[in-house]
Amino acid sequence: MDKITLQRIDQLHPVVREEVKQIIKECDEALTGRAKIRITQGLRSFEEQEKLYAIGRITKGKKVTNAKAGQSIHNYGLAVDICLMIDGKTASWDTARDWDNDQVADWYECVKIFAKHGWDWGGNWKTFKDLPHFEKKELLTTKGVIKTNWRTLAKMPRDKKGYVILS
Repeated sequence: MDKITLQRIDQLHPVVREEVKQIIKECDEALTGRAKIRITQGLRSFEEQEKLYAIGRITKGKKVTNAKAGQSIHNYGLAVDICLMIDGKTASWDTARDWDNDQVADWYECVKIFAKHGWDWGGNWKTFKDLPHFEKKELLTTKGVIKTNWRTLAKMPRDKKGYVILS
């Protein structure tokens, strides 16, 4: 796991940090060739979210998100975007390439591993597919299972660091 990925994991909600480390470890072990996983985005501030939402609406460019500030699971530290780092140098978002020649696209090997851990893939969305995106679907708390949709998360109290309190 590279330094950038570890730094981004450390910014995620504390309840998913170890799980994300385990997922990345499993992905890297499955990708026996030249590719390794890098987290390109984890926790995102509301300000960063508004800037992304403006792209293709207020500022030039192709739309990159349909989520306003507070409407992205990234805003709660419960989502990651990934890329494949090839030979530790080049970022790739190629979902079809099989860098380890095992007859399965490396990207989809990772999709399966995230799914095994209960993470939803943006590539499965019916509209506005987001191939680099993964988000935790549910969290087990002392009060039971919480669905991690933004409407629920937005109503929850936060701690001093800004993380949603899940107990």
